[in-house]
Amino acid sequence: MGFNIKEVMTSGEIKRFIKFPHKLYRNNKQYVPVLDSDEYKTLTASPSLEYCKIRMWVAVSESGEIIGRIAGIYNPRSNEFQNEQRVRFGWFDFIDDKSVAKALLEKVSEWGKDLGMKEMHGPLGYNTWNRQGMLTEGFENLPPVNCLYNFPYYSTIMDQLGMEKQFDWVQVKLKANVGVPDKIRRINQMLLDKYKLRILDIKNLKNFDKFIDGFFKSYNESFREIDNFVPLTKAEVETIAKEYFPKLRDELTCIIVDQNDNIAAFGICFPNLSKSFQKAKGKLFPFGMYHIMQEFKKYDTIDLMILGAAPEWQNKGISSIYHTHIATNLERGRIKYAITNPQAENNSAYKVWDRYGYEPYMKRRCYIKNIE
Repeated sequence: MGFNIKEVMTSGEIKRFIKFPHKLYRNNKQYVPVLDSDEYKTLTASPSLEYCKIRMWVAVSESGEIIGRIAGIYNPRSNEFQNEQRVRFGWFDFIDDKSVAKALLEKVSEWGKDLGMKEMHGPLGYNTWNRQGMLTEGFENLPPVNCLYNFPYYSTIMDQLGMEKQFDWVQVKLKANVGVPDKIRRINQMLLDKYKLRILDIKNLKNFDKFIDGFFKSYNESFREIDNFVPLTKAEVETIAKEYFPKLRDELTCIIVDQNDNIAAFGICFPNLSKSFQKAKGKLFPFGMYHIMQEFKKYDTIDLMILGAAPEWQNKGISSIYHTHIATNLERGRIKYAITNPQAENNSAYKVWDRYGYEPYMKRRCYIKNIE
């Protein structure tokens, strides 16, 4: 097949870049499109662009159709934090044609070399709040809105192109209404008493800004040892807080603080809105907002979005407190299932799900390749 690689430059070209997956996955029942307006904002006005550089390319057939896309991301803060020289790739979608994927990856590789980078890796965004990881297992399942979906041929082609595994993320599905044994409740109360901890009532927050600052300070410290993690900047924190935190639900949120009101651990969940985003088809209007709000009011599955503990509180068992708190809230309700956010396979924290009777849901891979 004849095609050309073209760099995306104009606003109209960016919009075509964003819409390509809608066409590629048109007949796929698992694909969950994010909102086009959110994607445009992420690609053009994200606070991460204060320090990141991004370039985008599309593969265009002889008939003028887009048959593939990719974004290259240069993140100097990540390279400094991880002590690496890497260029990232993301927003990577392509038809079932190895030559198309190869040509797109070569564009990122060439740019990375020009920047003096030694490796390229992905799929990744600017940071861990962007969707990341190429799906390698669980193609039959519906992903959460904040997770990528792709066809099985993607990973096959990546292997053929010599892309190597950097690491995998795993996701599991849990029964959310099974309750918690009394023994676990007693242990958790003992932990609260022993360490003089308490569960914050988010409905009665008197200083929201102080809470946000404390939360993201704990977040940055909690995940600093995770592969490819980069601490969020103040501007990124403000944007994320504005978008997500007004939507927190008391029954799906557990913030544990110490006697000085410092955040020790946290568990934040959101309603799973994948089906409504499928109905929205990338647009809020005329009916997208209606579908999303309807599912936000009535849902039977939740996404376990952000779970962690400040470094000084890790390995002390207090993660069981927020698991128990949220599980207790759900045991008599309509919520049937919970889907975890992707967790690095070498992160032993996900073993805590053993007691809930989980099943494998999805596995994602970050690929890496030397470009020197």
